[in-house]
Amino acid sequence: MSIGLCGSHRTGKTTLADLVSQKTGIPFVRTSTSEVFREHGLDPSRPLDFKKRLWIQHKILEAAEKVWNAKRGRFITDRTPIDMAAYALADIQGSTDISFTGLEEYISRCFDATNKFFRVLVLVQPGIPLVHEEGKAALNEGYLEHLNFLMLGLCNDERVSSKFLRLPREMTAIEDRVDSILQEINEIGDKDKKVR
Repeated sequence: MSIGLCGSHRTGKTTLADLVSQKTGIPFVRTSTSEVFREHGLDPSRPLDFKKRLWIQHKILEAAEKVWNAKRGRFITDRTPIDMAAYALADIQGSTDISFTGLEEYISRCFDATNKFFRVLVLVQPGIPLVHEEGKAALNEGYLEHLNFLMLGLCNDERVSSKFLRLPREMTAIEDRVDSILQEINEIGDKDKKVR
């Protein structure tokens, strides 16, 4: 079973994915957006023009797909193509100069990758205290909320065939978050047994 934790940065996705992995034995596959930015001489905390944003988003998705392909079928990860689509969309404002065709192609690519790699999507919403880390994306609460709402919409888009679980924003205790995901895994496992 492949599980993708999606959500804005600084919501505890990596810690949560690691703990679920430890409890279930499902391998944790780590992806690193920051590393891809660094490889290409960019800083994730700095604004980008939209052409550069879309270019780096393609690079981020390519790097993640390589990692996911290596573990295809059974893994949990702390980033999904839904995150990547949301980060691209979050940079668009009324005056942003964009190629809508290029944006549509990227969003389509993100939906295709989501359906290819993920059986379950779990949206981890903002709620835990924010902690600054050097080299990580900006800690702007409004921006985190903006990303959260974009991901909520993307996860519910009709083009997504993955099962979707939204962790309530008031669920901030790590044990409760882990238990909620484990319950979902067990329910899917039970349904799979009945189908056979």
